[in-house]
Amino acid sequence: MGLIRVVRGTANAPTRMASYDAALAEAGIHNYNLVAVSSVIPTGAHVERVGTAPDLGPAGERLTVVEARATVESGTAVAGLAWATEADGRGIFYEAGGIDELEVRARLEEGLAAGKALRDWTFVDEGRELVAVDAASDGYATAVALAVYGESAPLL
Repeated sequence: MGLIRVVRGTANAPTRMASYDAALAEAGIHNYNLVAVSSVIPTGAHVERVGTAPDLGPAGERLTVVEARATVESGTAVAGLAWATEADGRGIFYEAGGIDELEVRARLEEGLAAGKALRDWTFVDEGRELVAVDAASDGYATAVALAVYGESAPLL
């Protein structure tokens, strides 16, 4: 059974990219090359909320993810993931990012409901991960929530 870890991170830093990198560091995945996939959970998977990823392999390798992300210069950055799975592990993720926690929550619920309606599957479990951070006065803030599929794999 394949493990999909749900991780999260927030950070403030002087540049947009530095805040993103620092948020990934808080999530434990800043040393990998992230490859985004379109949110379908394969049969046999198990989704587990872990907060911060453990060591997933050598630095610089490829890591497959579903990513919710928001970066702001002022105000609040909010990122969230929602998921629904069948008994055999198959399922879907829905991701959203923005500046208002209530709006991001609503988009997660609407998107997950729409994704479930597209499929003739029997969903038996659901989960949510939402993270927010306020921007400091002198830089950028980033919030990330990611579903990390398995462990890293070599790029070369």
